[in-house]
Amino acid sequence: MMKKDPSKHQPNDLILFDGVCNFCNSSINFVIDHDTQKRFKFASLQSEVGQQYLAQFSRNTSDFDSVLLIKNGQLFEKSDAALQIARYLDGAWKGLYFFRWIPRAIRDIIYDLIAKNRYRIFGKSDACRLPNPEIRERFLG
Repeated sequence: MMKKDPSKHQPNDLILFDGVCNFCNSSINFVIDHDTQKRFKFASLQSEVGQQYLAQFSRNTSDFDSVLLIKNGQLFEKSDAALQIARYLDGAWKGLYFFRWIPRAIRDIIYDLIAKNRYRIFGKSDACRLPNPEIRERFLG
């Protein structure tokens, strides 16, 4: 699903993620470690910034079941977002972008299965984590 972003002044690609999900936080740490170009900025879906973007894209502001990527004024979600993110990571990870040839419906079935069970499998934090000072500048909100 792609929609135009009303805020045309997005300086970097922005990843919106569930800030209390342990799996999501680990995934963001992975992206940070493999994004030496510092292409991506981050905000939790629960944050004020995340809530503003959810509203701008007419998304439910209490639905945190998908990672979202705002890239070049477009919104990518679920497996489309994950593959777009992988495309710009360092090393062999960008090879995962090949999976875009699998129909989205099939990719999203797998994505939804993981998203639905992520708290049960990986756990949940009581609050969004705070980034360390070294990477704080990459987090919005």
